[in-house]
Amino acid sequence: MIALVGPLGAGKTAFAKGLAEGLGIDPARVASPTFTIASEYPLPDGTRLGHVDLYRVESQAELEAAGFLDLLADARVVAVEWADRLPGALPPEQLEVRIERPAAAAGDAAGAARVLHATATGEAPRAVLARWRAALERSR
Repeated sequence: MIALVGPLGAGKTAFAKGLAEGLGIDPARVASPTFTIASEYPLPDGTRLGHVDLYRVESQAELEAAGFLDLLADARVVAVEWADRLPGALPPEQLEVRIERPAAAAGDAAGAARVLHATATGEAPRAVLARWRAALERSR
């Protein structure tokens, strides 16, 4: 479970597209599921990526009616945009990624810079976060 949090235009869907690409899915296939609430994409290994958007969801019952619990039932990667809108609906073990869009800096006239803050709750999310940090360190 990856809980994506940030203001409108912060890059939550862009993060989901990058996640999909890293998992072997063409990122052009990934769109914001704002009006469909949830989308699924098959991964090359046979599992699936679930992509959920809580922006227009008003209650946990509405989320469950959209099939959210089915997404969690199998071994899947699930990215949830606007996760802070219904935090009680998400499983306690998760990787939360808060995305901030600081004011445009010199050399960043388009305001493309983002700051990500990641926290992990639970053993599996902590392991994922440790691997992510190690990969970032290697890329420097």
